[in-house]
Amino acid sequence: MKILSIAFPCLGMAFVAFFMVSCNAAPDIVRDMNGDILREGANYYIYMPVDHGKAGAVTLWSRNGSCPLDVVQSKYGTNKSYLNIFSFTPVNLKKGVVREWTDLNIEAAGGSFCGEPMVWKLDSYGGEFVVSTRGVKGNPGAKTIGNWFKIEKYLNHYKFVYCPSVCKTCKAMCKDIGISRKGNSGRLVLNDKPFMVSFKKF
Repeated sequence: MKILSIAFPCLGMAFVAFFMVSCNAAPDIVRDMNGDILREGANYYIYMPVDHGKAGAVTLWSRNGSCPLDVVQSKYGTNKSYLNIFSFTPVNLKKGVVREWTDLNIEAAGGSFCGEPMVWKLDSYGGEFVVSTRGVKGNPGAKTIGNWFKIEKYLNHYKFVYCPSVCKTCKAMCKDIGISRKGNSGRLVLNDKPFMVSFKKF
């Protein structure tokens, strides 16, 4: 996958938000459904807000019966499986909290499956940029550019964004993360139609 081979223009809204954060040393703290601070290393469900856990939670799913696992919208809600419980690790661990527009790794609570890490990673599949696994945790730079995501306020909830800033010399894409109905898969992909998410501590 050649993520860095083409420079993609940033979305207008994403560029404005990024510029605002760059002028502010302390972006807003991300909060869960109870208003509590999202903590680095803690475990969370990621819900589609309109469903509040009844359906539409984010989980992992095999694209063809084997690894890697892709990040998808569940049709069955949450079942307390480690495949739909996630933790967030910001690039800067000093404060121990998750802030908006801050590069972070997202990882399934189980840590590994099929002998592979469950860190989110951008991948190319079926003509789309999909959010998959096999990512590397930490080690920010050009070699891990596909493993970093951000959370941004969206309406009265949040959305995920791929717009890594861990590598100043890299030409990376800057896109919202939405849902692909291609093949009725419900995969998380880069597109111009973000989906809202909220977080609930496990």
